[in-house]
Amino acid sequence: MAEQTSEANGTRTTSEDTLRQELDALKGRTEKAEKERAEYLDLAQRTKADFDNYQKRYQRELATERRFAQIPLASDLLPVIDNLDRALAVARQAGDTGALVQGVALVQSQLLDVLRRHGITRIDALNKPFDPNLHQAVMQRATSEHPPNTVVDVLEQGYMIHDRVLRPARVAVSTAPG
Repeated sequence: MAEQTSEANGTRTTSEDTLRQELDALKGRTEKAEKERAEYLDLAQRTKADFDNYQKRYQRELATERRFAQIPLASDLLPVIDNLDRALAVARQAGDTGALVQGVALVQSQLLDVLRRHGITRIDALNKPFDPNLHQAVMQRATSEHPPNTVVDVLEQGYMIHDRVLRPARVAVSTAPG
């Protein structure tokens, strides 16, 4: 082994010591590079997971938006259906069962069928327990014919679109007499 002498500081270093120092320096740089690689790999994996989650969330939101896209049109049609209900109720009260009443009933039925095909259905409220998620109580009636908190009259039909309330049914609710 060849030895080199450093005259400036009076210490002896060997080429072996120099190689060890270089090796230690390389090991340090290698460890640092491996640590950085692990950090970048972790960052890339997290970024990929975040992007995958974003895509899934976007697809869910898009499906929900498509599922409930008919809400504005349905909301605009509900007053028309209400008017058909009122027209039929007045005609029935008057005892009219002519062709015009039958035609209006047919149009109403067709309109309700179209809405049903798009996931819009009436809320069945009459004689059911009052549910504030489905019904809007606009009046109370004291009666012994029905248990308290029972819907005794539907003043305006409510509608659901899939699993959401489009419009709550406006109802009269029973209370205990006296």
